[in-house]
Amino acid sequence: MQLIEITDGQGRIIAPDWLQAAEATHRQLRPQLPPDYATKMQRVFAQGGRMVLAVDGEAVLGIAVWRCFENTHQGAQVYVDDLVTDDAHRSQGVGHALIEWLSARARMLSATALTLDSGTQRREAHRFYLRERFDITSFHFNKNL
Repeated sequence: MQLIEITDGQGRIIAPDWLQAAEATHRQLRPQLPPDYATKMQRVFAQGGRMVLAVDGEAVLGIAVWRCFENTHQGAQVYVDDLVTDDAHRSQGVGHALIEWLSARARMLSATALTLDSGTQRREAHRFYLRERFDITSFHFNKNL
């Protein structure tokens, strides 16, 4: 397994073929993504989002969409928008490898935390995050407008 960052942190996609290859895996977590996946992701990247892939040969095993920002509560942090392992490759260390990569990148960026939100219905994901030594520190509230 190899980890490949496909964005440069300046809003540019440096590996467009890999972005196209990542779409099917990404849609396993986010089926509501619009049909024009590349355009949507370009907007996310233009606002600071970045993407790393776990790959084996030509196969995308998992993806993480992440960003680094600072807030008043935790200071500098790496926030994970999306973390998904392809259904056929779960429980094979893909998610762990992505978390390790993200943790190392967070340290490199002088972030004090690696953070994410996970839907309340995603119990298997919660077990995974707890095994990866994440703590449940708050509730996330949302008001649809």
